[in-house]
Amino acid sequence: MNDSSGFPVGLAPDVLASFESHRRELCAYAYRMLGSSFEAEDAVQETFTRAWKSYHSFEGRASLRSWLYKITTNVCLDMLDGPQRRARPMDLSSPSRPDSPLPAPRPDYVWIEPIPNALAFGADPAEHASAKDALRLAFVAACQHLPATQRAILIMREVLRFSASETAEALTMSPASVNSALQRARATMSKVQPSSTDSYDETDDDQRKLVDDFVTAFEAYDMDTLTTLLKADVALSMPPFELWISGPENVAAFMLGTGSGCRDSRLIRLDGANGLPAFGHYKPSDEPGVWVPWSITVLELQGGAIAGLNFFLDTAKLFPLFGLAPELR
Repeated sequence: MNDSSGFPVGLAPDVLASFESHRRELCAYAYRMLGSSFEAEDAVQETFTRAWKSYHSFEGRASLRSWLYKITTNVCLDMLDGPQRRARPMDLSSPSRPDSPLPAPRPDYVWIEPIPNALAFGADPAEHASAKDALRLAFVAACQHLPATQRAILIMREVLRFSASETAEALTMSPASVNSALQRARATMSKVQPSSTDSYDETDDDQRKLVDDFVTAFEAYDMDTLTTLLKADVALSMPPFELWISGPENVAAFMLGTGSGCRDSRLIRLDGANGLPAFGHYKPSDEPGVWVPWSITVLELQGGAIAGLNFFLDTAKLFPLFGLAPELR
């Protein structure tokens, strides 16, 4: 029996608070499984609903954290019951010429979405270095190549550091089966995971200067300076478009051609996305002095240069998620 709030009658508020204390790590786990910050939030809410309804059967035989992970895993496996996997544009096609016309946008369920750091980390992201690494866009996209159960096993064992027996308990499998599936998952990941990018450390002066220099060059639309900040194999992508561009000269040509509407943009620094530097990107509107949402822009860094320029254009969904205003004046 539930009360008017939907909670089981007699369920102490401190138990509900104990659920909430795990929200961020469960959301990060569900995001790695699903590739969508919105689906991850839905999965955690469904987890808490199932936990509320079945709490009377939880007798402390396992830790509350392990029990919640078991429920979250089952929720994610239910949500992944189908062939569709999310991807990045570079997973789907070869790079395009900078003068290529934009193709028709593809549905939002095709794409890996960014996740705000605030949904996945505690107050101090620097304390979560390993968690940040495993939230990077490339890692999440690589995980999508795994069957759902292998995906769960890889994340539990390699990211969350669950033991084989804890993972087996969560998935109702034997430890031997878990270890066998983990080996298969590792073999697949070694083939599909691209070279790793650097973790972003807000206290690193060189990384901070690189990001600041990018903002200065981009807002000035100084492509000569911008290209000096980019890796030779930099990739620019713009979900929901499958088109992507590789190489500094091609990025500059694209920005001065098809992407020229971004001239005179404004970048509002965010607290980060996927453990990476991120911005709310506003472009000029037809009304002088008013800028309108264009993208959530996420930078990937490697070896002192920018390796990835990710422009996520679904601003109707993403700007509210990141707490951004609908216009800038």
